[in-house]
Amino acid sequence: MTLKLKVSVTMRPTSCRNRRASSSCFTFAFLLLLLNFCHIASIAGQKSESALTVVENTEGGGAEEEEMTVDEEEEEGELEVVKPTAEWQTLKPGQAVPAGSHVRLNLQTGQREVRLGEEQMKYRTQEHREQEEAQLSFSPEELKRAMKKIKEDLNTGRKDPEQQDSVASKFRPLEELKKDMAQLDMLVETDFQIMKRLLDQFNNSNSTTEQRLSILLELEYMVHQVDNAQTLCSMGGLQLILQGLNSSDFRLQESSAFVLGSALSSNPAVQVKAVESGALQTLLTSLATAEPLHVKKKVLFAVASLLRHFPYAQRHFLSHGGLQVLSELFKADGGGILRTRIVTMLYDLISEKELISQLGLDSALDASHDERVRQYSEVSLQGELLEKGWCRLVPQLLESTEHDFREKALRALLAMSPVCLDQYRSDSSLLGSLVSLRVQYEEMVQSEMIIGEENGYFSEIMELIDALQIKMK
Repeated sequence: MTLKLKVSVTMRPTSCRNRRASSSCFTFAFLLLLLNFCHIASIAGQKSESALTVVENTEGGGAEEEEMTVDEEEEEGELEVVKPTAEWQTLKPGQAVPAGSHVRLNLQTGQREVRLGEEQMKYRTQEHREQEEAQLSFSPEELKRAMKKIKEDLNTGRKDPEQQDSVASKFRPLEELKKDMAQLDMLVETDFQIMKRLLDQFNNSNSTTEQRLSILLELEYMVHQVDNAQTLCSMGGLQLILQGLNSSDFRLQESSAFVLGSALSSNPAVQVKAVESGALQTLLTSLATAEPLHVKKKVLFAVASLLRHFPYAQRHFLSHGGLQVLSELFKADGGGILRTRIVTMLYDLISEKELISQLGLDSALDASHDERVRQYSEVSLQGELLEKGWCRLVPQLLESTEHDFREKALRALLAMSPVCLDQYRSDSSLLGSLVSLRVQYEEMVQSEMIIGEENGYFSEIMELIDALQIKMK
């Protein structure tokens, strides 16, 4: 946009009688010229960056006129948005800042400066700083040189046929790749095919013990999927696993028990087939024989997986002397590892029976609820625990120094209290253990409260002790 402003100034020589007066007249005229220009420019909204041009005018009788042209940019360029950082940086004219940034005027330099605002600084993480450092690790000049180098390499490769041939020789034609992919599709095995191949190898008389152990490891990984475990049973794999439990090699016994326990976990169909195949008797026999500790742990895992949420198997377990086998195993274990696993299994069996026996437990939604209640009613677990002496065996686990072992024992004692209270009250060692444990855990609870843990792990154990003491009063 161009504004042409004409200001006429008439200078009369007659009013300037001497040289000094003439100089004053010229000064006065020039000031009038500037005042008129400022007045007109303010009306037109002229910006400070406008250009001024002074042109001598030859028109008019004896008077000198000056024409001033003011040029303004017709369009403003797009605003450059500054990316603030944690440090103050100078803000150039025409630059914009994001919302929430902190802007100040530096009184020493007269420059405006910008940095991140308080809220932006609060959520600025170390990852953001590392990203900014990574972005600033290459200067624009370095990037330009790199792009230039890439273009030069491309041009060189296009001009050099030998180089193109050498590059092409490193890659295979697309048609060959398609043929190979088609062959790979034909070689893909389903889980069924994999398990069948593994069972054939396991049953092969030429297979070594190391090979069988490797096969069992792969099967254990696969049977975690419910469908695979059921498929393994339908293929006769359950019989092979039970044969591995009867092996004379302890390693095969341990791996076979591990596979069986994984297949039985939360899989009712496999649990039924295992009971029908005589797996319970085989497992109890393995527990009763003198075998290493690591084998017994895996066998106990398989027993717990078979009995969990399966009252039919629990009833057979009791009728086949399962509690007596566990009792002998409990007494023989000095380290407490097997004791804890046995007590935990008994506690789970008692808890699930109580849970399913509660009135109104989704009976309207579960059509088989009444049948399940009937089956659990035939499992006299707590009566067997009282008869087999478990009311005096479980308190022995409180002598352990492990907090986890004590917690498991306290929970089992509370679950068994409906049938064991009389024996608890007459057991002087149990009463003394509860008193000493309460004093010990009371100090630990105070330590927890000092560090700000009001409801910590030790508080939970002390609550179990208090609950058991209240029942025994």
